Amino acid sequence: MHPVLQAVTERIRQRSQPSRQAYLTRIEEAIRRPPRASLGCANLAHAYAALPGKERIQVLAQRAPNLGVITAYNDVLSAHQPFEGYPAMIRDEARKQGATVQVASGTPAMCDGVTQGTPGMEMSLFSRDVIAMSTAVGLSHETFDAVLLLGICDKIIPGLLIGALHFGHLPCVFVPAGPMRSGLSNSAKSEVRERFAQGLASRDELQDAESAAYHSAGTCTFYGTANSNQMLLDAMGLHVPGASFVHPDTAEREQLTREAVRTVLGMVKGARFTPIGQLVDERVIVNAMVALLATGGSTNHLIHWVAVARAAGIVIDWTDFDELSQVVPLLTAVYPNGKADVNQFQAAGGPQLVLRELLDHGLMHADVSSIHAGGLRDATRGAPAATLDDLVVRPVSAPFSPKGGLRLLQGNLGRAVIKISAVPHDRHVIEAPCRVFDSQDGLQQAFKAGELDRDVVVVVRFQGPRANGMPELHKLTPPLAVLQKRGFRVALVTDGRMSGASGAVPAAIHITPEALGGGPLALVHDGDVVRLDADQGILQVLVDEAELVQRVPAVRSGSTSAQGWGRELFSLFRANASGAEQGACSWSSGEL
Repeated sequence: MHPVLQAVTERIRQRSQPSRQAYLTRIEEAIRRPPRASLGCANLAHAYAALPGKERIQVLAQRAPNLGVITAYNDVLSAHQPFEGYPAMIRDEARKQGATVQVASGTPAMCDGVTQGTPGMEMSLFSRDVIAMSTAVGLSHETFDAVLLLGICDKIIPGLLIGALHFGHLPCVFVPAGPMRSGLSNSAKSEVRERFAQGLASRDELQDAESAAYHSAGTCTFYGTANSNQMLLDAMGLHVPGASFVHPDTAEREQLTREAVRTVLGMVKGARFTPIGQLVDERVIVNAMVALLATGGSTNHLIHWVAVARAAGIVIDWTDFDELSQVVPLLTAVYPNGKADVNQFQAAGGPQLVLRELLDHGLMHADVSSIHAGGLRDATRGAPAATLDDLVVRPVSAPFSPKGGLRLLQGNLGRAVIKISAVPHDRHVIEAPCRVFDSQDGLQQAFKAGELDRDVVVVVRFQGPRANGMPELHKLTPPLAVLQKRGFRVALVTDGRMSGASGAVPAAIHITPEALGGGPLALVHDGDVVRLDADQGILQVLVDEAELVQRVPAVRSGSTSAQGWGRELFSLFRANASGAEQGACSWSSGEL
């Protein structure tokens, strides 16, 4: 075991000891109360009134296992559309195994690809907590012996996981649906986006390119938050091995889904009883962090997995990620960190090959529980003996980089993170006068007017959780990429998010404390020189400290009203949100 991995894990364990012990005590109390034990006859009659007569007898008289299904199905998300037929398939398999199934609840599932740059994006981050609450509502009926969770995309998996961990006494298995087949390459799509940003491509041309890239049911093929979710669930042992990146419309996908039913039923009783709250301990959380770093995954998970860990009584922070990133090598080159997509990643060996490499070199904990009877290491046996394409996946002995894809930045502007796996090394250090904006629209207008055609650090503030729900600022990627390609030294500094699609432009994101309420970003003026140094982990405005403390924090310009498009319904979320490094949670967690 690598000593840094050991040290970080032990530090997390000690830091979390009071909250983790309180969490485990609650789980143990719930385990001692069998499913349905607190329900009276009227409660049970209501719960099973819609079941066919034979199945009602099974669950009531014969006490057969009853599986709850939480589904994030809708057919707006291409990744979730295949889930429409899953309940019937799951019921069929459960019947063969002598069990019953009920869909406990549906959760909302919004697509950031649809809402980017629109008012709806201001609800995106908090949809994670709504999904967690929806999961809890479904499981609150106390009629289930185990749970299958159907979801894939950005906030959906973290929300489902947070909700499930609040019912940590139940065995749980996550069920994916797989990616769409490759269409127009991600690099070709980005090239059209950049030409459109410059007025060199028509809207029709852009629409044709986007539709050729996103063309069927299944997950988008770039390695953004959705596909990072799948990698992390594999690392946590919460998927049937090999399930992440198999296409939706295949016989193999159906068999993997049926195996998920058999697997979770095998965890209900006896020696294989594995409730999710006991399975997800500090070692499993560290394994997920390592998998994220080794694959150059989504920056969103520096927020989401802090919240996931918190739901299990475990306390992690960005320093933990940063220290692991210094010793975890980058083993994949999947867009935006390379030209390959997730289908090519799967063909080259996929998650199982990456996990085996990390386990073999002491960079993951092997002695952890898993839904797979053989444990995490045995779950990697389906991987090829070596990479089948070293332009996409490499061994630990010959990585794309000796360090992981993420860094912590610190300085007089606060704490931030940067995804450097796709950033050219000569752009790791940017020092330039800044231009300050309070909105995405302001930056877009300045770009179109030619006001940013120079070396510039673009500051976009008042984008944090309490300000406006911390939307992703992915719409800013094309103009900033154009400026960089014109030869200018450019960086983005923001208290907002940039998602798993963060690309070649250096971006210091998630700055905490946020500008709203007087975070240091509110003290920056146009023309101040800002230094972003990803090599040394530094982010600072080069203004004398005595002058900086005399400045009056800026007040957000323009409209500050979050009215319309349902945003007013999320006012309590914004008011109560913790900082980005604390998971941007709108919920309280007792001892934490």
